[in-house]
Amino acid sequence: MSEPIRLSKRLAELLPCSRREAELYIEGGWVTVDGAVVEEPQFKVDTQRIELLPGAVPEPLPPVTLLLHKPAGYSVEDAVALLRAEQRWSDDPSPQRLLRKHFRQQRPTTPLEDGASGLLVFTQNYGVTRKLLDDAARVEHEYVIEVSGELDAHGLKQMTQGLPLKASWQSEQRLRIAGKQVRPGLIGKLCREAGLRVESIRRIRLGGVAMAKLPAGHWRYLQPGERF
Repeated sequence: MSEPIRLSKRLAELLPCSRREAELYIEGGWVTVDGAVVEEPQFKVDTQRIELLPGAVPEPLPPVTLLLHKPAGYSVEDAVALLRAEQRWSDDPSPQRLLRKHFRQQRPTTPLEDGASGLLVFTQNYGVTRKLLDDAARVEHEYVIEVSGELDAHGLKQMTQGLPLKASWQSEQRLRIAGKQVRPGLIGKLCREAGLRVESIRRIRLGGVAMAKLPAGHWRYLQPGERF
């Protein structure tokens, strides 16, 4: 009996191709072992059936950005656990093929306090990281806040006085605040100082990217045409 060898080595022999090309095919999710996709080049094989899926290309994987609807009560650290295959939104409009590598080295950006829900961004892309962290002061946030209590139009204007924020009522108990330089805790603080009781805070937009119908606890891919 032959000794098991790395999948990348066996694939390179079968195609044939270079070892690096074999690794790219495997990491790209293009290789099956007995009908199951295997994404680890170091996976050991012996007599299993190894096949290349139609449309396979040996290209490096581009970095991806994941948009998560963080539920209230989750810290950013807790929310990382929601970045798994079964939590992908079933109506994700992106045609992106899901790969295990998409969950590795995902960096959280745009902090959101534990008690708030809404749009949270994780990325492998340096350009997105730079935009949301280094240029954070230029990115507009939009929040919907459920409140109780009373506040007249003058009080609403006074609440955001001196800040790059705009506030408006969406209904009797729903307040909308949009603007830049929003740090964690600021929205709740402004509401409480104005005499309003905060029932919930939800971030629905970052720059030009809206959370829209993304359900709580689920994630989707950032699409190529979306910009923060």
